[in-house]
This record gives sequence, structure tokens and C-alpha cells, in this order.
Amino acid sequence: MSSTYKNILSKTDYTVPQNWVQIKTIDMHTGGEPLRVIVSGFPELKGTSILEYRRDIKENYDYLRTALMFEPRGHADMYGCVLFPPNDETADFGILFMHNEGYSTMCGHAIIAISTLAVNMNWITVKERENKLEIDAPCGRITSYVNVQSGEVTGVRFHCVPSFVVGLDREVEVPGIGKIIYDLAYGGAFYAYVDLRKNNTLKFALTDSDYRTIIQNGMEIKHAVMQQDKEILHPFEDDLSFLYGTIFIDDAQQKENHSRNVCVFAEGEVDRSPTGSGVSGRIAIEKSRNTIDYNSKLAIESITGSVFNASLFSEKDFGTFKAVIPQVEGTAHITGANTFIIDPNDPMKNGFILR
Repeated sequence: MSSTYKNILSKTDYTVPQNWVQIKTIDMHTGGEPLRVIVSGFPELKGTSILEYRRDIKENYDYLRTALMFEPRGHADMYGCVLFPPNDETADFGILFMHNEGYSTMCGHAIIAISTLAVNMNWITVKERENKLEIDAPCGRITSYVNVQSGEVTGVRFHCVPSFVVGLDREVEVPGIGKIIYDLAYGGAFYAYVDLRKNNTLKFALTDSDYRTIIQNGMEIKHAVMQQDKEILHPFEDDLSFLYGTIFIDDAQQKENHSRNVCVFAEGEVDRSPTGSGVSGRIAIEKSRNTIDYNSKLAIESITGSVFNASLFSEKDFGTFKAVIPQVEGTAHITGANTFIIDPNDPMKNGFILR
């Protein structure tokens, strides 16, 4: 064996120059949807609540979002989060979500993943069976429950924020597509729900073979609804009053499941999971149509075939809305641990995206 090759094998740690930024992450996925958890190296943000932290990062540190989500460190469909102190002492921590467009208000797949990580990292005192976490997200307080059997996480369920229907069977004219029927609902974020079984003008399947078509149609519908619908208003927070994406619905491909969700959100990202906040809005829609009760459990599959189980946990008044508290169940897995470095002289240090 050559001496040079021996040196390669024995010297594998890179010494990072002191003036370079280092950010450590733990990477995960929930039903195929990625989550890059930032665990160190992020600057301290100003604020006393998650919404205030969200404003500060948007105004002053957005280049770190693009550096970590965009290429060459990420990709067009990357998703991440960073943890902060909670809004008050009754919660365990706060979380801020990020993606290719900015910062979302709620993310169920991230709640499932971060709850799994909290147990695996012993951030909480872990016990067998049920472990409870209180998490402050931009949309409000999320309660999650991590099931542990023989020291292993076997699944997570969470109770979403009050979720409600703004309108059912609304119509919008989409240039190049035609009239679309949609439901407008909130499950921590606002979505336009488009059932392919009601929209004969949409000639595609919710599978990876029609991936590009799904993105194009999802974005065109989103923009048309944003222009027409003036009721995308959260009853309490202006920062939450925007349309996050389009969710297409169709029959499930596996007969044991209820239906299939494919969500196009942010700047044309496609959720690989069934979308936790989107599934929460689905529960509000199904309750509004009287198609579920407290004994119902909907197995909703994604474009990858992964499944979230969703059910009705409770009901409550929320401003002028009759809202529900959905329960969503899923599993997450750790895929890697990274130290990302940012060379100040790198012309692409803040990232770029190609589709």
C-alpha cells in the first residue's frame, strides 16, 4: 500500500478556517419528505416569540436559509427547521420551518421528525410508551406524543392547531386549464384542496410519472386562487394569512387507504409525505361534510406511498369558525449528520436552484 494512500485513510478530518461559517445539522425524513434540523451554528435571533423570530430571520439571515436549502448543499425540494426557546415556560421548545420560498407556518412532517429526534437525542427524559412534547410553531402550540417500545421510537402522533374550513366547492377560472372546483381550508396553513374526481379538466395521475404536470398545475391553481379569493385570512394573525399551496386529492392506490394527497407548496415543492398540515385541513373538510366522526381514522397516502393516519380529536370555536383539533400519526427516520461550511470567498456560498 502506498504511503500517500495510507495518509488518505488516516487523515479524513478537514480543519475549517476560523473565518468560515460552520453549521451542524441532523438530516431526517418523514414518509420520504426531508427535514434538515439545524442544531448549532445559527446566529441568535431577536424576539420573544416564534413569529418574532420568523420576522428577524426573514429580514436579516435569509441567506442562511438559501445556503442550507438550495444547491449545492440542498435541492429545490429541501426542507429544514431551526429550534428556538418556546413562547413561554409551558412548552419544551419552539420551531421555525424553512423551504425553497421562505418560512412556513406549520409542518406536520417536521413535527413528527423533530419529536422522534427529541427522544433519540435524549433532549427530554425518555420513558417507555408515551412521551409528551409541547412545541411552539408559528401557527401556535402543537402537542405531540412519541411512542417508545423497548427504547425504540415506534411512531409519533400530534394534535394540530384549530383547523377549519373557509369554503367548500368554490370555483376559480385558471388560465390554460379552465374552471376548477376547490375547497379552501386551514390546518396550520391555508390550502386550496382540489379533488381530481370533481375536476375532469385535470388529466393527470397523482404519481411520480406526472410529477412535472402536478407542479405546473398546482402552481397555476395556487396563483389563480390567490388572485380571486379574498378570504385567506387567519382570524388572529396577519402573518398566517396567505395561501401556502395546492393539495390534489384522488382515490388511494392501496385499497386499505382512504385517499391520496399530493401537496404542491411554496415555490413548486412537492411534499413526499401526505402533508401533516394538509391532512389536518382534510379532517376539517371531512367533518364539515359530515363524512367522519370520532370513530373514524383516515389513512391518507402520499406520492411516495407513505401514509399518515388522521382522525378527529376534538372540536372548538376559533374566532368565527367552527374548528376541529385533528390528530395525525406517522413515523420518521434519521438519515445523516452533517457539518456544512460556508467559504466567504465562494461565489455560490448562498446557494442556487435549478429545476
